[in-house]
Amino acid sequence: MKPSRDIVRLLDIMAALRTPDSGCPWDLEQTFASIAPYTIEEAHEVADAIAHGDLADLREELGDLLLQVVFHARMAEEQAAFDFGDVVQAITEKLIRRHPHVFGDARAPSPEAVKGQWDRIKAEEKAERAARRGTPMEAGALAGIPGGLPALARAMKLQTNAGKVGFDWNDPLAVLAKIREEADEIAHEIAAGDDARAGVEVGDLLFAVVNLARHLKVDPEMALRGTNVKFERRFAAIEQALAARGKRPEVATLAEMDDLWNAAKEAEKAAEKANEG
Repeated sequence: MKPSRDIVRLLDIMAALRTPDSGCPWDLEQTFASIAPYTIEEAHEVADAIAHGDLADLREELGDLLLQVVFHARMAEEQAAFDFGDVVQAITEKLIRRHPHVFGDARAPSPEAVKGQWDRIKAEEKAERAARRGTPMEAGALAGIPGGLPALARAMKLQTNAGKVGFDWNDPLAVLAKIREEADEIAHEIAAGDDARAGVEVGDLLFAVVNLARHLKVDPEMALRGTNVKFERRFAAIEQALAARGKRPEVATLAEMDDLWNAAKEAEKAAEKANEG
């Protein structure tokens, strides 16, 4: 079987992998539950490729993520629940329905108006789904936020939903003051020798930092990923500089490594200025 740009070929390959007797033993034993962790992992790999600015890697990771969709759709088709075509139809219907300003007569002159319209239509969909199932709508501003979301993403959604009903800070500086307050509380617990309480306060600090990111319209997950990449790059520069001196990090002093870190930081700034010029 040859590779192809046609999605049908990918569907055929997955069908072959899942065919009893002639398929792949590993693929055949998988279930929705066993594949779910890989689906989450591939989504993170996509985000990592974006953080690194590696478009070639992004292409590969998007393929891996698409494979996860195809895998789940194939297992559902085997159960006569739905197939890949149904998945495509569902998302195209949703996109058309949630963009009446593009595919209908509604008007949404700004990104903020689009977001408000999207949220309203989404709420209507949830109400219709609950009515169809005969189940009551979840009550409360924080209802419906999945508990399995990564902590940063869930904190962002919790704060956003609370903000919609007026429970929010007025400006980023107020949030920054809250961050300082949480940091002071951590210092107090450390001084008291209560590491457990300090750990709880660290959670409060992280929640406040997410809130600041939200007010600055920054995705905290992507911001942290960017910082992780920066840390990796600068620490690699430390290791390279030490290797040039015939040393390893384990035998270097903290002061020596700190100096090399600052040198790497300054070199990056100089390179950025040169690129701007």
